[in-house]
Amino acid sequence: MEPVNLTQISEFVLLGFSEKPELQPLIFGLFLSMYLITVLGNLLILLAVSSDSHLHTPMYFFLSNLSLVDICFTSTTVPKMLVNIQTQSKAITYAGCITQIYFYILFAGLDIFLLTVMAYDRFVAICHPLHYTVIMNPRLCELLVLICWIMSILNSLLQCLMTLRLSFCMDVEIPHFFCELNQMIKLACSDTFLNNMVTYFSALLLGGGPFAGILYSYSKIVSCIHGISSAQGKYKALSACASHLSVVFLFYCTVLGVYLSSAATHNARSSATASVMYSLVTPMLNPFIYSLRNKDIKQALKAVFVKETTNRPVVLRL
Repeated sequence: MEPVNLTQISEFVLLGFSEKPELQPLIFGLFLSMYLITVLGNLLILLAVSSDSHLHTPMYFFLSNLSLVDICFTSTTVPKMLVNIQTQSKAITYAGCITQIYFYILFAGLDIFLLTVMAYDRFVAICHPLHYTVIMNPRLCELLVLICWIMSILNSLLQCLMTLRLSFCMDVEIPHFFCELNQMIKLACSDTFLNNMVTYFSALLLGGGPFAGILYSYSKIVSCIHGISSAQGKYKALSACASHLSVVFLFYCTVLGVYLSSAATHNARSSATASVMYSLVTPMLNPFIYSLRNKDIKQALKAVFVKETTNRPVVLRL
């Protein structure tokens, strides 16, 4: 079969999780609930950080950026899936598929880079506390976030340009709930060697590199904590890292689980189910991890809602 020119491919079909009609309302309700919790939870983090001047510090600056990215990350895939279930249509246009790949890779990369920057922030705070405000000045924080955006944009643009060069045959069914890059490459009829090499190299460089940076930062943090004499000081240092370490562990374990399950089962549907963990569950849990273990966030949110309640006008009626 001769490959069809990619300009003739008008749309792809997202198979999702199940083709059984009786399961569609359950899947719709579950994902809608998870999406709303994710958006609301991360918006509350943004509200708390922006409303409380005491939270205008590097750690919370990076946290607010992470919350914004998590909202965008989930919004790249879930709304389209919900619309498809509601309209009983599994189609997505070729342009929509490429756009989804671009933003999915962009925000996934930003998640990884921001977690790495936050690990560096914790390293400076614990190992160099006297110089923390000098080192982590606002200009450096903004520069680090800008670098994260630039690297993510370039990587996402490269992956999309590599995808645009592919030709596709008549098989346009994607066994996933969104346009996942690896599934798109598998559907191609043209040579995909270069695409695979670029994908593996990007994963190694932009995935393994930041992970190595996180491990290095925490190895230094552990060394510094070990040198603290008082038990109270050690506990305070560990509690400062607990939330971030929990998010890193959750994110990387779920991503690793996706690739291991995909490699072990060779089943695209099981990979789609596993990918829900890092693309939706992790962003949903991040606000809970940071708010439940953080007194500053809870106090800021409490102050916002108390202020909102006391500022309401009281209407007296005769």
